[in-house]
Amino acid sequence: MHTDLPTLAQIQAATHLVYAAFGPTPQYRWTTLSQRLGTDCWVKHENHTPVGAFKVRGGLTYFEHLARSGQMPQEVICATRGNHGQSIAYAAARHGVACTIVVPLGNSKEKNIAIRALGAQLIEHGHDFQAAREHALNLAQTRYAHMVPSYHPALVLGVATAWLEFLQAVPALNVLYVPIGLGSGACAALAAKQALGHPVKVVGVVSAHATTYVDSMAAGCVVESPVSTVLADGMAVRRADPQALAILQAGLDRVVQVSDAQVAQAMRDLYTDTHNLAEGAGAASFAAAWADRDRLQGQVVGTTLCGGNVDASTLLQVLAQAA
Repeated sequence: MHTDLPTLAQIQAATHLVYAAFGPTPQYRWTTLSQRLGTDCWVKHENHTPVGAFKVRGGLTYFEHLARSGQMPQEVICATRGNHGQSIAYAAARHGVACTIVVPLGNSKEKNIAIRALGAQLIEHGHDFQAAREHALNLAQTRYAHMVPSYHPALVLGVATAWLEFLQAVPALNVLYVPIGLGSGACAALAAKQALGHPVKVVGVVSAHATTYVDSMAAGCVVESPVSTVLADGMAVRRADPQALAILQAGLDRVVQVSDAQVAQAMRDLYTDTHNLAEGAGAASFAAAWADRDRLQGQVVGTTLCGGNVDASTLLQVLAQAA
């Protein structure tokens, strides 16, 4: 049992906080996706939240953590590639807290628009997430603002409500594919598994072009790795979080790497079979299941469309690549 993860009672309590903002998201067994895999395939639709991604759950519980600890600041700052920033902007607006979001240069235009629409100030800085994060840290110190981390137990708690929904709705799941960005999503899946005592195997999914977690697990310590993914910006992390790494190292069944080409194909498959739009990271879990299909026969497979915030221009390019 990993003591750093929330308990069943804590996750159940967090559901009430989340459901005050929006209801449980659906999970469907898509017949055509199941035919592709040759076995039952379920999709947890976290693209059906107020910000189009799973991260919003963590933002809500993180601000509740600040409120309960008497640390509610006048301003929060965070770094993001998009969905974490939307989550924090959404929660900050609900609490009347000023919010500044730092994104790297060349970030998704539509995610940037969405962040501004939620009332946050947006700053573009640096060539990747790590550079944006370092700038955000400097800003927070200069402005005496609260720096919201991209990984924190209070974020994991909120996200765990999604996996609790999934495992309770589909208790027959044998294997669950979860993408890894900085780790809150995958750690939350392990939390729900542990809380329910569920036997599901949790498989982490990383971009083959952003391998810090794979490299760090192999080394037994945090190893910084270059990032070159074009499609999976939600997984474009250069340096693993040490707390998340310890949890993932102990709890994941294994880790699968997926290329941008595999992610693009999964985006097309999800669009064709479900008519839902998937961003790169949002399609990664199905991409991994497809890569693993020969070993999944007879299994009940869980995947997640964890985010649908893909720019129209990117989606058009991906769809146009179809044979």
